[in-house]
Amino acid sequence: MSKLIPVTILTGFLGSGKTTLLKRILNEQHGMKIAVIENEFGEENIDNEILVQDGREQIVQMSNGCICCTIRGDLVQALSDLISRQDAGEIQFDRVVIETTGVANPGPVAQTFFMDDEIASRYLLDAVVTLVDAKHADQQLDKQEEAQRQVGFADAIFITKADLVSDAEIDALRHRLLHMNPRAPIGTAHFGEAPIESIFDLRGFNLNAKLEIDPDFLKAEEHDHEHEHDEHCGDDCGHDHGHAHGSAHDHHHHHHHTDRIGSFVFRSDKPFHYERLEQFLSGILSVYGERLLRYKGVLYMENVDRKVVFQGVHQLMGSDIGGKWEDETPGTKMVFIGVDLPKDAILKGLANCLA
Repeated sequence: MSKLIPVTILTGFLGSGKTTLLKRILNEQHGMKIAVIENEFGEENIDNEILVQDGREQIVQMSNGCICCTIRGDLVQALSDLISRQDAGEIQFDRVVIETTGVANPGPVAQTFFMDDEIASRYLLDAVVTLVDAKHADQQLDKQEEAQRQVGFADAIFITKADLVSDAEIDALRHRLLHMNPRAPIGTAHFGEAPIESIFDLRGFNLNAKLEIDPDFLKAEEHDHEHEHDEHCGDDCGHDHGHAHGSAHDHHHHHHHTDRIGSFVFRSDKPFHYERLEQFLSGILSVYGERLLRYKGVLYMENVDRKVVFQGVHQLMGSDIGGKWEDETPGTKMVFIGVDLPKDAILKGLANCLA
């Protein structure tokens, strides 16, 4: 069985510096052979529609400007063509980078790697890497849900153009991004300069990867919980993370952004009852699947001496048996990232699934 080819989805809003980063990756002497699937968007590429008719060139460039659902078939086609050419010895590559248009939602692109068997048998989705332009981020995140989705889906986030804003603005932006997605490390990329190892082989979609949730985010949640006697907040708690309600104890936001994309964490040191949890999660996925961008967790299950690791994108969920609970106290840690999710109902439902 040939080794799976890792794929990185590079996303970010218009002007965030994706092309600059790609150029650097393609020109740098790192010894890797990278195939890039690029899908351009904008006036200057209208004639592409005509150029790409013969289909052979489609390998490089998408014709209609979007790798979202409408062109999902083409993405599969492009990935299959690359494999056929590689198998025939015409070209050679070790990994693939898919650059999405600035306005694309990376969800459907990521789903391609789980839904198409041929693609899944040859490629491994490594990570979604999102670039965020420091200068325009607040405005884009306020206005564009796609920009928020790109942050919600990310396995790693890079802030670009940081030299154009103050340190205080960068801190506020980091904070905002953290509340939208606490599981993605946030770095900076100056004119496309970001260490290759922080972009490739992140194993963001690897079930056995340890669950990285920013410890400061957990601290912030703890901090917010100090005024609560109950483990779960009531309806009037007002600190729905990522949806600032301007409550008195909201110590974090300098500006109150009403991001539709938010995240929350469920933790418990009690084990889950298997059937109850399975039933609850499948219910959540069927109702809120489209609004659930990413979710990931390490679960403590009743009568299981190992960790159960699970994660998913929209309605597609996978789980795996992880390592033993060695020196640590068994416990569950789950993070959910999505659009307008009913946080309280989900936390309460999960609590009801405990054994």
